[in-house]
Amino acid sequence: MAPSRRALPVGWSDMASSHSGSAPVYAALAGNALVAISKFAAGFFTGSSAMLSEGVHSLVDTGNELLMLYGMHRAALPPDRDHPLGHGRELYFWTFIVALLIFSLGAVISVYEGVDHVLDPRPFENVLINYGVLGLSAVFEGASWYVAFRRMREEKGAHGYIDAIRRSKDPTTFTVLFEDSAALIGIFIAFCAIFLGHQFSLPWFDGLGSILIGLVLAATAFFLARETKALLIGEQAFPSVQRRLVEIAEADPAVVRVNGLTTVHLGPEQVVATLSAEFEDERTTPEIEASVQRIERKLKEELPQISALFIKPRATGEAAHRLSD
Repeated sequence: MAPSRRALPVGWSDMASSHSGSAPVYAALAGNALVAISKFAAGFFTGSSAMLSEGVHSLVDTGNELLMLYGMHRAALPPDRDHPLGHGRELYFWTFIVALLIFSLGAVISVYEGVDHVLDPRPFENVLINYGVLGLSAVFEGASWYVAFRRMREEKGAHGYIDAIRRSKDPTTFTVLFEDSAALIGIFIAFCAIFLGHQFSLPWFDGLGSILIGLVLAATAFFLARETKALLIGEQAFPSVQRRLVEIAEADPAVVRVNGLTTVHLGPEQVVATLSAEFEDERTTPEIEASVQRIERKLKEELPQISALFIKPRATGEAAHRLSD
């Protein structure tokens, strides 16, 4: 009996859908909330533009962490009638919104505030308060940065940090890492601007510091938007995952060879795969279905991130997709 030409779907994985990378987000949320309150209080009390810009920066970062947590919650929802492959890409969508907010609220407001203070400089008051708040902010942001950096170090393996960020399928870790890195750079800029402006009685330095902070945020937003866009469009699974998937399929006695494979990430731990396989000619449809079930069980054991698999019986010469390199 000739095998059917229709796709044979393998069911949704039973893997836990909770997100494992939330620790850096929670750490950043707590740190940014405390820092934002402190910076705004110091900025209003002393009249420092750079400090107010840093307050806006920390407030935006706090909202960003809340959006990422919401994205994690939405991404963990199971499939439904309207979303048969689940909601995994919600995490990528909300992380992209985070990048837009960093630019529109953080960068633009900081540059506007800085230009205003350069054109209309105002003398410093109670500068020691600014130094104290910046010191505490550096401690909070540094602790949050270390949590995200440690997570990234665990995930990168043998790859370099930049390469690991480009390869990463989980935007939460590198988003928090870049947010906190930008925050630490902003704190340093704010300190230098306040110190120089106060030391040389040139209050326009404060506005210049705010402009530089805005430019740092704009660069951070651009990088995050570029990396998240690639995930939102859809990236293939790692070559090692693809190779093992092919090995598992070809190890089944009913499969002659795999002649095509397409994979795409719907979330950090959710991969959908379409596999074109040539089965032995004498196999019946029930035997092919049994083969698919065996492949599914093996995948659940070794590759739980393959959340959905579609196998299409197809002769070698009819392959629609070649294997990824």
